[in-house]
Amino acid sequence: MAGNTFGQLFRITTFGESHGVAIGVILDGCPAQLPIDLDFIQSELDKRKPGQSKITTQRKESDTVQILSGTFEGKSTGTPIAMLIPNEDQRSKDYSHNTDVYRPSHADYTYDAKYGIRDYRGGGRSSARETAARVAAGAIAKLLLKHHGIEIFAHVSTVGKIEAPNLESKNIADLLAIREENIVRCADPATAHQMIEFIDGVRKDGDTVGGKINCIIKNCPVGLGEPVFDKLHADLGKAMLSINAVHGFEYGSGFAGSEMRGSEHNDIFLANEGQPKTLTNFSGGIQGGISNGMEINFTVAFKPVATIMHNQQTINAAGEAAEIKGKGRHDPCVVPRAVVIVEAMAALVLADHLLRNKSSKLA
Repeated sequence: MAGNTFGQLFRITTFGESHGVAIGVILDGCPAQLPIDLDFIQSELDKRKPGQSKITTQRKESDTVQILSGTFEGKSTGTPIAMLIPNEDQRSKDYSHNTDVYRPSHADYTYDAKYGIRDYRGGGRSSARETAARVAAGAIAKLLLKHHGIEIFAHVSTVGKIEAPNLESKNIADLLAIREENIVRCADPATAHQMIEFIDGVRKDGDTVGGKINCIIKNCPVGLGEPVFDKLHADLGKAMLSINAVHGFEYGSGFAGSEMRGSEHNDIFLANEGQPKTLTNFSGGIQGGISNGMEINFTVAFKPVATIMHNQQTINAAGEAAEIKGKGRHDPCVVPRAVVIVEAMAALVLADHLLRNKSSKLA
């Protein structure tokens, strides 16, 4: 099956299914001699793993990562880094009721129509379980970016219609500390409390709800992004839209920019000791598809999780009318666990473009 590889120079290929033996990733193109912090990689996976709170799925997976190749004495060797994450808590019987029934808004029908076969156990390859492999690779991308002083921070900015205020100009370490103090991973404590209560109520109703994740990238150097089809925001958009349940992506002023005049929207340049800055940042840190040195910011919208604990009308593989009720263990709202996935995919894009940019001109 094509479409399992992402990136050009810093390139990943993920493998595995939700209820298979394991999931994993092969990362090729990581420069040699990068210190590989296994504890950090595991801590990133811990933010995504299931069963971590009352507002996430109760599937129990330790998501313990094993590095199989590509490192020696704690550093990358320049060869492919292979990482494996065993599946420990499969309950395939939870899906025995829909072996030939298509779940509404899932990939059951489209996979079956495309390939003539589908893994009904949690969606197989289409399951969000695959994103654990991305987080593992994204952690290594973060280590590379950290070496260059680039920081990435994401948090849950909206759940349903509950919206957090815009982040103040705080450093990322402070924002991270606030975010990790609550189970919804919102950087505003008061809003986080409202979100948690709301999600828990939705869960008790047997329903689900969507939300948004806002991401900021600081200290990104000028020049990342490739014309014409590999613009930085285009690759960020593709990365985010490849995440399960993502239905929207906007950067900078986003859709609100379409309501403004050019005189309002233009980011005026200011002299700044050899490093130009802009008075505003409606461009979201990207102009002409290339980073301009300002803070990059974007927002990702997630739909409600498709599995709900109510009877729904559907059809079976024969095209006959059928009824289905959700079973198993599912998130009432995906965004708390998706924060680290958004960061990981952003890190993979930036790491790839950072390496590609080194060939843009003579030294």
